[in-house]
Amino acid sequence: MEIIKGSGVIPGELLAKVNSPADLKLLKEDQLEEFCKELRQYIIDIVSTKGGHFGASLGVVELTTALHYVFNTPYDQLVWDVGHQAYGHKIITGRKDIFHTNRIYKGISGFPKRSESEYDTFGVGHSSTSIGAALGMAVASRYKKQYNRQHIAVIGDGSMTAGMAFEALNHAGVENANLLVILNDNCMSIDPNVGALKEYLTDITTSHTYNKAKDKIWELLGKISKFGPNAQEIASKIENAVKTSLLKQSNLFESLKFRYFGPVDGHDVVRLTKVMQDLKDIPGPKILHVLTQKGKGYQFSESGNPTIWHAPGLFNKDTGEIIKIVPKEPQPPKYQDVFGHTIVELAELNPKIMGITPAMPSGCSLNIMMKAMPDRAFDVGIAEQHAVTFSAGLATQGLVPFCNIYSSFMQRAYDQVVHDVALQNLKVVLCLDRGGLAGADGPTHHGAFDIAYFRCIPNMIVSAPMNEEELRNLMYTAQLDEIKGPFSIRYPRGNGVMVDWKTPFKKLEIGKGRKLKDGKDIAILSLGHPGNFAAEAIKNLEADGIKAAHYDLRFAKPLDETMLHEVFSCYKKIITIEDGTIVGGVGSAILEFMADHNYSAEVKRLGIPDKFIEHGEQSELYEECGFSVSQIQHEIQELLKEKKERKTG
Repeated sequence: MEIIKGSGVIPGELLAKVNSPADLKLLKEDQLEEFCKELRQYIIDIVSTKGGHFGASLGVVELTTALHYVFNTPYDQLVWDVGHQAYGHKIITGRKDIFHTNRIYKGISGFPKRSESEYDTFGVGHSSTSIGAALGMAVASRYKKQYNRQHIAVIGDGSMTAGMAFEALNHAGVENANLLVILNDNCMSIDPNVGALKEYLTDITTSHTYNKAKDKIWELLGKISKFGPNAQEIASKIENAVKTSLLKQSNLFESLKFRYFGPVDGHDVVRLTKVMQDLKDIPGPKILHVLTQKGKGYQFSESGNPTIWHAPGLFNKDTGEIIKIVPKEPQPPKYQDVFGHTIVELAELNPKIMGITPAMPSGCSLNIMMKAMPDRAFDVGIAEQHAVTFSAGLATQGLVPFCNIYSSFMQRAYDQVVHDVALQNLKVVLCLDRGGLAGADGPTHHGAFDIAYFRCIPNMIVSAPMNEEELRNLMYTAQLDEIKGPFSIRYPRGNGVMVDWKTPFKKLEIGKGRKLKDGKDIAILSLGHPGNFAAEAIKNLEADGIKAAHYDLRFAKPLDETMLHEVFSCYKKIITIEDGTIVGGVGSAILEFMADHNYSAEVKRLGIPDKFIEHGEQSELYEECGFSVSQIQHEIQELLKEKKERKTG
């Protein structure tokens, strides 16, 4: 990795001495609170000027410090869920001096990443994987007779709503493995948490019966270290005390055979270190319920909207003002906002339309419908599989669900799309936000595969709009009564290209593309937003006398075969462009058509190559993957150069 030097931020006196957990352990217990203040300030200083996720990492500063102070990382395995909250972890584990490169092209990742550090025990980015991964590590350690090795999964209450977390808890309860699950309870994921689990955890934390009993339990727990070899006997007594004292409050976790402890104040670093030290001596699966506040220690995030402060971009750390560049001219909207406003328009026209999202109402802008029509829009929590099957259930009753899931998160619900939607040919409109290269979040969030993995599903319509008007028209078409089966619409992160985007709805013919420009030298076939890059490249090349035809496919499935017959009959040089993987993507579909109909042409496919693309600005990644405006121009010139050389040779 190329290291970019010079953040311009000077760490505090204690933080300056800490470049590893071993350095942290040299601090005295009474220095930990000051260390946490310095660590929190360092995160504020860097993120305010460089950007990144913010509130989550501030909320776990004390928890992160206590974990590395007590446990012998990396021998003891620490697994973070999602990883939005791992900035303090990165700083403590040797990446302080390059932390300013976080999420920057060629810099360090915004998430834990195994190839980046031995302290990053598991690569994350999607939620609810930590318990299963840590359990696998714990069982491996037991098999290798490493009985003293600790395994800790840190998971938020939002991530705990996903099925994977419950599957792992169910398994862990019957394995005699050394696993500690830390439930980081802040009532937030990106948006406020929803569902019965949130209410259950609130009941625990507000129960007078529980809170009266917990002090006695923790007093007993604190004595464990004094009992030496009798620690297990004391732990058993604590377990019985917890079961007796907490009554109904601990039933969920106790029923899964976890020893439950907590809740404890997640911002009392000294208390956390004592609790964790004692928990090290208790064998088997256990859960520590820690209460934290997202954005803790920065007054503007504490008092402001937690969703905004999840990843606020650049901001003035002294005033809390989020820095936004205000352009002089009106700008095109974000695709997600076009979706959010359009679904409300359509729902006003069609009472059958419902909106569904798995914990991303602000990210996908379904929050607009949730505010306007609260009885017709649903945030189901971090549960993509359920979101799709819930939508399928709605569809069986004649409703028209628009299920909005980020492209990379839709991967989690693939079986549900196949089995519960497509196999039954149910009318579910699958709106895939963040299709293509997502930017600084990197490979865990790039929407690289949806064109390929949806194109092979029977009954599925696969579409991608080139601009905002096309998105509106695809959404309008998808909800029409004549559409009987699943319909997917994918669009990218970021802004579109139309300032005046709120155009009248127009029905589109399924599987019908459009010719945008005539030409004679070469044909460009594009799908989705990259068609705008192609249009600009074609325009730039006109000065060189190059006449390229441009076709917007609109649909990867079904293909516009009439249009493709025209293309292959008229052109021997063809370039396909998409912001998805070229393996199995729309370019592959064009090659399949060419082979099936015995055409002969030189076809160059541009798109995301067969590798995982790292993080960076979208423009940087388009260039790297070879379908930026300049790269498209280059490819056109190279193909025509070969043609010219053969003619003159």
